[in-house]
Amino acid sequence: MNLDHYKRFIDSYILKKNSHLSFWHGKPAINKNATVDKLGQYYMPFRYKAEYKGLFDGNGIPLLDYRGNIGAQYNPIAISQYGLAHYNIFKQTGENKSEEIAVRQADWLVDNLTLNSKGIWVWMHKFDWRYVETLKAPWYSGLAQGQGISLLTRIYKHTGDDKYRKTAEKAFVSLKTEIKDGGVIFIDENANPWIEEYIVSPPSHILNGFMWALFGIYDYYLLTGDGKVKKSFDSFVNTLILNLSKFDTGYWSLYDLTSGRQNLASFFYHNLHLAQLEILYIISEVEVFEKWKKKWDQYLMSPTKKGRALLQKMLFKVRRF
Repeated sequence: MNLDHYKRFIDSYILKKNSHLSFWHGKPAINKNATVDKLGQYYMPFRYKAEYKGLFDGNGIPLLDYRGNIGAQYNPIAISQYGLAHYNIFKQTGENKSEEIAVRQADWLVDNLTLNSKGIWVWMHKFDWRYVETLKAPWYSGLAQGQGISLLTRIYKHTGDDKYRKTAEKAFVSLKTEIKDGGVIFIDENANPWIEEYIVSPPSHILNGFMWALFGIYDYYLLTGDGKVKKSFDSFVNTLILNLSKFDTGYWSLYDLTSGRQNLASFFYHNLHLAQLEILYIISEVEVFEKWKKKWDQYLMSPTKKGRALLQKMLFKVRRF
């Protein structure tokens, strides 16, 4: 680990300076006004994301400050979530300003979808990022693909402008294409498909990224009514059904399944898992998701388990940030 990593760690986690964490870490919640039989408000309210006080470019697109030698950067995931947050506000209040902001984020997605080296359309992150290994710019993410589709499908439904549908259609190809062919899908030894947030080898299976991206596949199904898309969604649901137990430590949930380490979810990500599992239960009516949500919710009630998780996560951050 180099000195820049330590400086970013101290600035972001200890000194609490404005950083990329200012955007990500609010309280995860379920949007009670969302619908699962048609495209409407997004499944999470994201209100704290709409209130982001960080950097923006001249067009109102959020920039995240990663501090250190990375600095301020566009992040396609953040842009999509910022757009979804304002789309929710617009649908709730009719506020024209939020409508304009949501559409502007969707326009950025349209303008910045690019072909990767394998000819697959993706949103690129144009900065190096350390996760297990160093992801060299430009790199792409299954999470970005799913979240981008979630915003584009809603803006298409609202505006009727075909450029949003066409962009979502191009982006969706990555979510049915294996990593070796330029997509974001890994097929495991049991022929189960995984959506990978980060493209690393061996795959890390980040749980929150998988579930958020899966919402994007479901949204694309709601847009198209295509039975093949629904079958794809169901296959990913089955992967989770068969593998959620691997993310359980007996006292907390895991952030990922990277071999050779036990990376517990932070308090934020543990709570995010709970919200995502509840949403998946509502969408799919698969009781396994409700079962795991309740079990992991009980971990939050135990001071001993919470304390153990906090200590282990702090030690992990210091060693591997």
